[in-house]
Amino acid sequence: LNDNPSRYKITLSGTVKSPKINFDPPFLMLMPVPLDMKTETAINIIPQDYLRQSRIQVELPELELEDGDRIYPFSVQFPEERNIVLSSDGTNKKLICQISFRSSRPVSFLGSMFFIDEEEN
Repeated sequence: LNDNPSRYKITLSGTVKSPKINFDPPFLMLMPVPLDMKTETAINIIPQDYLRQSRIQVELPELELEDGDRIYPFSVQFPEERNIVLSSDGTNKKLICQISFRSSRPVSFLGSMFFIDEEEN
């Protein structure tokens, strides 16, 4: 290039993939149980396109009862780990999440739990 007026054109193209997580099963229905008994199930969290490790946090729903009391009847546990890890083959390892419900008061609920990574996705 030194003092040569020739011009070079470089064209770059690429695809940006945003990290996301899928769930198996995509919907969760817990069976009705007697008061103060626990019902639980496991779901698979399937991360995609994460390029670095990220820790999953869960926002659990707060339920308001007829008398105005508020309860948190759901709990979650990650029996193995809650970090999204990039495997040596470039894929993300699935996570197992154990979701349980227990209430000493009669309650019915239809709503969402939010699973959030460190980037708040």
